Amino acid sequence: MDSKYASKIISGDVSDLAGSLAEYKEKFEGKCFLITGAGGFLGKYLVYLLRYMNENILTKPCKGLFLDNFVIGDEEEMVSDGNLIFIRHNVIEPFETDQNIDYIIHAAGIASPLYYTKFPIETMDVTTIGTRNMLELARAKNVKGFLFTSSSEVYGDPDDKFVPTPETYNGNVSIYGPRACYDESKRFAEILCLSFYRVYDVPVKIVRYFNVFGPGMRLNDYRVIPNFIEHALRKEALTIHGNGENTRSYCYINDALEATLKLLFSIVNGEAFNIGNPALEISLNDLGKAVQELFDYPVRINHVPPPHAVYASSDPKRRCPDISKIRSVIQYNPRYDLKKGLGRTIDWYKEFLKIS
Repeated sequence: MDSKYASKIISGDVSDLAGSLAEYKEKFEGKCFLITGAGGFLGKYLVYLLRYMNENILTKPCKGLFLDNFVIGDEEEMVSDGNLIFIRHNVIEPFETDQNIDYIIHAAGIASPLYYTKFPIETMDVTTIGTRNMLELARAKNVKGFLFTSSSEVYGDPDDKFVPTPETYNGNVSIYGPRACYDESKRFAEILCLSFYRVYDVPVKIVRYFNVFGPGMRLNDYRVIPNFIEHALRKEALTIHGNGENTRSYCYINDALEATLKLLFSIVNGEAFNIGNPALEISLNDLGKAVQELFDYPVRINHVPPPHAVYASSDPKRRCPDISKIRSVIQYNPRYDLKKGLGRTIDWYKEFLKIS
């Protein structure tokens, strides 16, 4: 592994993830995976997983085409090794290749509120035009599976009667609100995927992630967990916008990706599935306390007014998934509790920042 993300923490995660997918070895053998957003948080783990599988598990190596254009971040060198090839590409442009493709994971997108409010048009383009381009490619290549990474944001601010939230909930989304460029483009992309399934029989699966976190999240991502950890490492106060009573359900990246890949390899198509950890629904106040407890020096918490409308009037009050549907299709039992997941994430930041 050959980038700054290739740490002992992430290496351990990847090894563990590969072990949890051991029974799916034949699904990887000799197959070709195309991954968009390969330089992002989720994408990098998938890149490392395929490399690990080739080096340690597979008899016949899998191939990978990894697409990214680094529109919102610092470019990281991604070294091609013959089987796994990085290609600079913006998915709003059609992608052409002579390579046969077995699986497409469309993970490109702008997920941080700070960035999607700064780049609303780019956010919508990658999620709508980019998804259409990848679906056209999937159709042309007659892929075995196409997976679109959606979000719990499609539910908007759910009524308490629908928390934990099932996939059948139609959502309470403000179509003109500050989150709309992200929320509405994800909703549109979902029906685009389902239309390609219904009309062209493209084997699509949709996953709605609930607050996935872990090592590799950029410090300037500005979502709450990297923000809390960055402040704590600097021995600065954790800042909570508003009263801190809003809840989220946090899911460690290994649990999320294990479920994602098992679903990709399943025979169920044309449906959406929640992926998250309902056991970890926690308020921002309690999340701050959980981070405090993992440092051996005092860490203060400050409540401040929301700096932006995306964190004020449009911030959902609760987020918690009903995961009974995905459990009916695959074996899915999240294994990482909040303390373990936060601890590994903090250890990665210390490693990355060379903090002893």
